[in-house]
Amino acid sequence: MSKALRVALAGLGTVGAGVIKLIDTNREIVERRAGRAIEIVAVSARDRTRDRGVDLARFDWVDDAAELAARDDIDVVVELIGGADGPALTLARRTIAGGRHFVTANKAMIAHHGLGLAGDAEGKGVAFKYEAAVAGGIPVIKGLREGAAANAIGRVYGILNGTCNYILTTMEAEGRDFAEVLGEAQRLGYAEADPSFDIDGVDAAHKLSILASLAFGSKIDFGAAAVSGIRHVIAADIAQAQALGYRVRLVGLAEAQPEGSATAGLFQRVAPCLVPLHHPLAHVAGSLNAVVAEGNFVGRLFFEGRGAGEGPTASAVVADLIDIARGEYGPAFAMPVESLAEMAPAPAGERRGRAYLRFSVADRPGVLAEIAAAMRDAGVSIESLIQRGTTPDGGVLVAMVTHEGPERSVSDALARLEGSQSLLGTPMLMHILDV
Repeated sequence: MSKALRVALAGLGTVGAGVIKLIDTNREIVERRAGRAIEIVAVSARDRTRDRGVDLARFDWVDDAAELAARDDIDVVVELIGGADGPALTLARRTIAGGRHFVTANKAMIAHHGLGLAGDAEGKGVAFKYEAAVAGGIPVIKGLREGAAANAIGRVYGILNGTCNYILTTMEAEGRDFAEVLGEAQRLGYAEADPSFDIDGVDAAHKLSILASLAFGSKIDFGAAAVSGIRHVIAADIAQAQALGYRVRLVGLAEAQPEGSATAGLFQRVAPCLVPLHHPLAHVAGSLNAVVAEGNFVGRLFFEGRGAGEGPTASAVVADLIDIARGEYGPAFAMPVESLAEMAPAPAGERRGRAYLRFSVADRPGVLAEIAAAMRDAGVSIESLIQRGTTPDGGVLVAMVTHEGPERSVSDALARLEGSQSLLGTPMLMHILDV
């Protein structure tokens, strides 16, 4: 057996401790699959005294994580610090510049700096691996980069944030409102004390931009993604969706359309959607994640599993280490960075589809006629309209589903209603997932 792959671990939170536990527990099978031992040599974290449930005395402790990049007894640095910039990015750049392999679970850093890091890794002939950055233990990065490599992928989409999925499916099952379920998710550890990155869709958008690059051979363009979250979804929306044969899910969707079409370019959006009950995403519950990719020869691929947490994320990190131990690594985004296409953002307004709209309106005559007139003047055809109960402020809930049409028409209708004295609050728009 070859000499051991020597690893430095930066970040000893839940996932870092999980990596140590996995290597300890599955040492024999990991070594057999890697063809050699994988040994953690040094670790770094902010708090040396914290009990992490693992024996750290056998490893060298380094206070400054950046120093791990310069150690001669290290082959690979694993970064589990987090954050798009700061210590994580410094460590990544120094590790790769020093000719050492780099493994990370940091989707924010990849979304913002992944192309530069990948290009540097190619120049140094080292691995830049990040299976754990998207969908935890689900092998979707490997699936797209390797398993579906021979296919032209037309669309990739899915449920990319377990916190949001837990909140929405709990609201669905128990009929409770968002704020109450979010508080419960925080108490159970599914949501952070500051949940903004999750519930506002930013975390899912980081992951989507990475998946889009892999799927379409394009440069990462996180800034071009349209992002909205779930904080304005109410129990009545979920009940109405169920009555119509849908479930509400936060969906990240990316499509690449050819030049010459009305929707040419790369489309990326994270937003709550109505998902038909017959679609597999409608049945992804709790904190699970799921990704769908559609290839021109392989057809629809569906990946589902635990998208976060100690075990699944540690599993993905160690899988990357096994690949490196075997010498199995290539371009981080399936092709050299210089071959990745520069794709312009696709115009969302030209996309065609159906939409769900919910209004809270004043309880007085003429309100429905005003909404219907705005829809008519914008060219939106209404498929169904339902008035449902009252709101705490004395208003009335009105929900409608549109016929298929260009998205710009719905946006135009909402713009026509802006400032109307008949509306109490901002309308809720959710697109219907018809794929």
